Amino acid sequence: MDLEDFRREYLAPGLHRKDLDASPFRQFESWLKHAIDAGLRDPTAMAVATVDARGRPSQRLVLLKHCDDEGFVFYTNLESRKAREIAGNPRVALLFPWADMERQVRIEGTVERMGAAQALKYFLLRPRASQLAAWASAQSRPLSSRALLEDEFARLKQKFGEGRIPLPSFWGGFRVVPDAFEFWQGRPNRLHDRFSYTLADDGHWRIERLAP
Repeated sequence: MDLEDFRREYLAPGLHRKDLDASPFRQFESWLKHAIDAGLRDPTAMAVATVDARGRPSQRLVLLKHCDDEGFVFYTNLESRKAREIAGNPRVALLFPWADMERQVRIEGTVERMGAAQALKYFLLRPRASQLAAWASAQSRPLSSRALLEDEFARLKQKFGEGRIPLPSFWGGFRVVPDAFEFWQGRPNRLHDRFSYTLADDGHWRIERLAP
């Protein structure tokens, strides 16, 4: 494939300083609502980038499950690669890739563990099959065959029957507490609009336009 000529023009309306909310959280909520209302597939999907002990980055898509002024929440296996890397370095970066709207949001911050009560509250809202999957999968660990995974899922389904499925001790939530945001809007001729929000020492957010 010749990828050098694979491109398109971005034609969406611009992003102007006067239209930005003073709070990056309110600005994010506005854009997220636009993405949901536009019918984008998986509008809450976000890439989570972590770094291991040797400084090697990795990233993966997870689903945002809650956001407010305290941060951005997701849930995962606490023995997964991302959880292990977060334990060693709590600094992470998030990316919401809303390509169909010619938008993306980057977020940088520090991770903190959610309490067990909060994790249980969300776990009980998950579909039963998803609860079983949390138990069945030793996330990020080598797996010799899919059949073993499906057999473990079936075993657990029989074990728990119709009763309540308990919260696994190795499963929980993380909250990303941001200190930097960037809102990116595609524009013609690659002259994109970029605005950053940086948390100042006095607790206020400083807004700056960035060159594309």
